[in-house]
This record gives sequence, C-alpha cells and structure tokens, in this order.
Amino acid sequence: MSLKRSYTLIAPFYDAAIDRATRAARKHSLSALPAAPGRVLLAGVGTGLDLPHLPPQHQYVGVDLTEAMLRRARPRAGKADFTGVIGDAQGLPFSDASFDHAVLHLILAVVPQPADCLREVARVLRPGGTALVFDKFLRRGQPALLRRLANPLVRRVATRLDVVFEDVLAHTPELQLEHDQPALAGGWFRMIRLRRV
Repeated sequence: MSLKRSYTLIAPFYDAAIDRATRAARKHSLSALPAAPGRVLLAGVGTGLDLPHLPPQHQYVGVDLTEAMLRRARPRAGKADFTGVIGDAQGLPFSDASFDHAVLHLILAVVPQPADCLREVARVLRPGGTALVFDKFLRRGQPALLRRLANPLVRRVATRLDVVFEDVLAHTPELQLEHDQPALAGGWFRMIRLRRV
C-alpha cells in the first residue's frame, strides 16, 4: 500500500492514536522556535496537531502528502498565518533557502527515504535556520529485535521502526546537531534541534 493511500485511510483515526501521547513533547519541541518572526516549514503537517501550540508571530507553511490530512489541519490553525500545501517532504515544492526554520514532527520515521527528506529540508532552509525534529529513532547498534521484526509490516501501513537518526543526518552535512534529548518511551522518541550552516 502506498504511503499516500495509507495516510488517507488512517487520517480519521490518527488523532485518537497520537494526540494525547505526544502533545507535551510537541509543545516542548515547538518552544524552541525563535522569538523573531520568520517563515516556518511544517514538513508532514498531518492533521495539524502542532498548530494549536505554534507561536503566533511566524508565517507557517504546512506540507502533507494527502488532502485528507490537510482537511483536518486547516481548522486547527485558528488565527495563525498558515497555508496548507499538498506535497512530498522528500521533494519539497519550494525554492532554495526559502524558510527560516522547519519543524519535522513524526515525519522522518514515516517517509520511505528519510535522508531525502532531511536533505530537502536543508535545501529550503536559509543559513542559520533551525530544524526541530521529534520522532522515534533507533540508536546505532541498538538490537531492538521486536521493532526490527515488526518493521516490514508496520512500515507499509503507517511508520518505520528502524530509522537511525545518525545515519540519516550523515547524508546532510549542511545540518549540524545542536541539541538531542530523549522525549518518550524510554528515549525511543527524541527531540532534536539542528542548525543550517
């Protein structure tokens, strides 16, 4: 099943499964957005669970693969300056250096090619811009046998369980790691801040 088809089907149930479990971590991650107004990319905006927690001074552009997700996201924007765009985070429909910051919440472990997604984010970020990542990642050398065994099935429906963030970041030298902390599930989920050099 394609990712687009899968997320069109799960869009009505996504919030019930994800919202409560990730809300506090999302809010904490978003608190790292700078105070100075800027243009912020929300890569894989999904149903817009981040939107109620965004600081109001920025202009936001949310990209998602499916209209089914964006339909749920748009009403959550409230008074925020938000535009929803259909697009693939692995091939963003924006020009180089067109964003000041980017938010990648629960997207790198979803897309088939996370390194392509992160490279695209680096491409559209201006030098000095930040990327805030919140997702589940394995550590290098971590056995995680059950996750690895479940991955071939689970990745066809919703998400990957085998992404090693350090391996993804290695493909994007333009992004430097500034902050990395465990967030949920005993450190399986992490909050990461990157800076575009």
